[in-house]
Amino acid sequence: MSELYHPVLGKKKIIKALIISLLIASVLLVGAVLPAEYGLDPTGIGKKLGFTRLHVSADSTTVVRASYPRIKMAEAGSDSTVAKPVEANNPPPSQQYEIREDSVQVTVPAGKGIEYKIYMLKHGQVKYEWTTDKDVLYVDFHGEVNQAQAVKDVYYESYTLAYADNMVGTLLSPFEGKHGWYFRNNGKSDVVVTIRLKGQYVI
Repeated sequence: MSELYHPVLGKKKIIKALIISLLIASVLLVGAVLPAEYGLDPTGIGKKLGFTRLHVSADSTTVVRASYPRIKMAEAGSDSTVAKPVEANNPPPSQQYEIREDSVQVTVPAGKGIEYKIYMLKHGQVKYEWTTDKDVLYVDFHGEVNQAQAVKDVYYESYTLAYADNMVGTLLSPFEGKHGWYFRNNGKSDVVVTIRLKGQYVI
């Protein structure tokens, strides 16, 4: 019966293997572990390999909340002193606008707000999508009742209030009138909003 041969590594080979292992561990530590776990990327390798995107700081949630104040229910729609117009109770028409599709861009200047609206009949439908080229905006998606006579205080209903850089949804118009978005830019540079629409409306 033959004996099993167990090779014995020399001292130099063991030291060499140990050094190689330490080098590999160091590369992984600097290039992957530090960027992903601690957000530290001294060599820039972590960013190139995408590891820095895995890092979430412990106070990231707090920073977001501090940047964008909570929106309260009382901020939605007209003040309680503005009565809902009787025109809001008008029946829907027998025929809606023809379905159309549009894509528009609006620029929201730094430190200012603008509105973009479409006109819809009662129970008309529209699907929408909007996104910014950068930064988050305050947005009030709302509708104004079409009234027979002009009034000083216009009644409106808010459908969505939020801080966002992108939004997608559908609307079934609750009354005839203008429906759209008020965008507020609290940043220091202009923001371009691209709005896509498909539905029963006119511009």
